[in-house]
Amino acid sequence: MQTGRLIVLTGPSGVGKGTLLRKLLKRHPELNLSVSATTRPPRPGEVDGKQYYFVSREQFEQMVAAGELLEWAEYAGNYYGTPCAPVKRLLQFGQSVILEIEVVGARKIKETFPCAVRIFILPPTLIELEQRIRLRAQDSEEAISRRLSHAKAEIEAANEFDLQIINDDLEEALVSIEAAIF
Repeated sequence: MQTGRLIVLTGPSGVGKGTLLRKLLKRHPELNLSVSATTRPPRPGEVDGKQYYFVSREQFEQMVAAGELLEWAEYAGNYYGTPCAPVKRLLQFGQSVILEIEVVGARKIKETFPCAVRIFILPPTLIELEQRIRLRAQDSEEAISRRLSHAKAEIEAANEFDLQIINDDLEEALVSIEAAIF
């Protein structure tokens, strides 16, 4: 049986990873999305086990200590991580799995899965990124400032990844992701 492929999608907050991913999964139902664990509270409409596994800091730290995460990172005051077991099970059955994760976690994946396809999504400009974050209307001014500062540092790391795609035109970005995967 052939082992599946691990695909990592990363980039700064607000760059459109989620939108691209939803469209990609709609076009390619054979792809499996890994559900991450997080300590951040659910946003309106988010369901535990669907968008994320919402856990306490204590539960998350226990998962780290037990080696139950492929990668994990702290971002904007919350922990995010990828549970190992579901990903490894899908890969063993020849299924491809996509991780939508932060840059720190994506770097860790290179160590544990060197054959993973690692794709970095870039904004057309920092001004455009700021507008996208503000349009979501989910963050305080302080949080927006933190996200933008963090985004600048993440963008500097783009060349560490196998492919960089600028999300200026959604359809063009999606076609580029498909070309990298298939």
